[in-house]
Amino acid sequence: MSGGWAVFDTPIGPCGIAWGPLGVRGAQLPQADAEATRVRMARRFPALAEREPPAQITRLIAALQALLGGEARDLADTRLDFTGVPDFHRRVYAAALAVPPGRTVTYGEIALRLGEPGAARAVGQALGANPFAPIVPCHRVLAAGGRTGGFSAHGGTDTKRRLLAIEGARPDDQPSLF
Repeated sequence: MSGGWAVFDTPIGPCGIAWGPLGVRGAQLPQADAEATRVRMARRFPALAEREPPAQITRLIAALQALLGGEARDLADTRLDFTGVPDFHRRVYAAALAVPPGRTVTYGEIALRLGEPGAARAVGQALGANPFAPIVPCHRVLAAGGRTGGFSAHGGTDTKRRLLAIEGARPDDQPSLF
């Protein structure tokens, strides 16, 4: 699979995805509009060009569109290109991928899952740098007590709350998954 990137429509706005021979290189939640999403993708992936996606990426785009439209989709088997991603971040992303649609966990729970109690802030920083949102569902990870915590995507915590609402997540009503 040769590399490239594409912008595609979803129920929450134009998202982006970049791919290469090792898998998905990155994903992008919507910016203000399609052009802003294109500019963001071009900046993030300057060595790649916008192009028609190959079949497996087209299938992933359809799954993302369904997920962002409210269908429960598990994207944990998506092949991600972790080139340049620190090991701790990879571990955090793997833990986030284990959180199914409609469920939430806290930064502290992920830290405990990783065997690193007290690393909740580092978990939050790793998720803030997540290059694969929403494939790696960082929006499903909350601060202690069900508080939203931060969110680095366009729209900030409003976008995080919107994604959780689309999935039907009720953070205050859920026992720990870990």
